[in-house]
Amino acid sequence: MKLAYHSETDSLYIDLAEHPSVESREVSDGIVLDYDADGNLVGIDIDNASRKVQLGHLELSGLKGEITKRAG
Repeated sequence: MKLAYHSETDSLYIDLAEHPSVESREVSDGIVLDYDADGNLVGIDIDNASRKVQLGHLELSGLKGEITKRAG
């Protein structure tokens, strides 16, 4: 899973899987869900993210695996 914030557009993309999306559905104003060919959720796009989520704090709990931070 990857989280990518794009400050120039104030959008946050949460990439849930490495499958390409083939369908997108806006479920709320500025919230778009992306699905793969099998109907599985593969990503979440949040427009105007700084007004909808707390971007300054990320807390991970109960997850095993590698955490990588990249400068953006």
